[in-house]
Amino acid sequence: MKTNLLLLHGALGSEAQLKSLQELLANDFNVHTLNFEGHGGRTFTHEFEMERFANNVVEKLQTLGISNTHIFGYSMGGYVALTLAKKHPEKVDKIVTLGTKFNWSFESAQQEIKLLNPEKIEEKVPAFAKRLHELHQPNDWKKVMHKTAEMMLDLANGKKLTNSDLQEIQHKTLIAIGALDNMVTLEESENAATQLPNGTFKIVENVKHPIEKVDLNVLANLIRDFVV
Repeated sequence: MKTNLLLLHGALGSEAQLKSLQELLANDFNVHTLNFEGHGGRTFTHEFEMERFANNVVEKLQTLGISNTHIFGYSMGGYVALTLAKKHPEKVDKIVTLGTKFNWSFESAQQEIKLLNPEKIEEKVPAFAKRLHELHQPNDWKKVMHKTAEMMLDLANGKKLTNSDLQEIQHKTLIAIGALDNMVTLEESENAATQLPNGTFKIVENVKHPIEKVDLNVLANLIRDFVV
């Protein structure tokens, strides 16, 4: 009998970005995806918060009639998975993250927020702006970006997972990072894996941060090898 696997997208992303990965893993797991509130055209009335997104997962599992699941979280999705594991440990089995940022100091948040300027993106990287419009319509992608920036500031101002929080999470967890990731450091990833009682750290060669640039066969094998 196949076990359940839930794929969680990253900030500014949507479940559409994980469909190809879902297909690759369909023979091994009952694979599910979801859009977090405000993403992929899903309506939203609240601020963007990790705990709120974790509740989105709880609601999805209830809808599917699933009591617990393995989770793969890309970037922010990995952070949501760990937030869920801390709040509702019974709903989570094994966790795999890729490119998840853990260092949410005020300085690092400011650095990330500088990159989230819709007007500059429209001017300098119109193809990316067009892609964000396609991913999030009918929602305004610029509003999604502003809400994401506010969430990053909130993490820096005390809403992040601390080392103490990570030490409470007992689930077997693989913290993976691409060797070419320029948004997340090896140090913060390794530290997170060390804090987790059952954490494993892995560097994935030749992998950059954007999910579109990840070799999905490599990623599918990474998930299979750890979860099965």
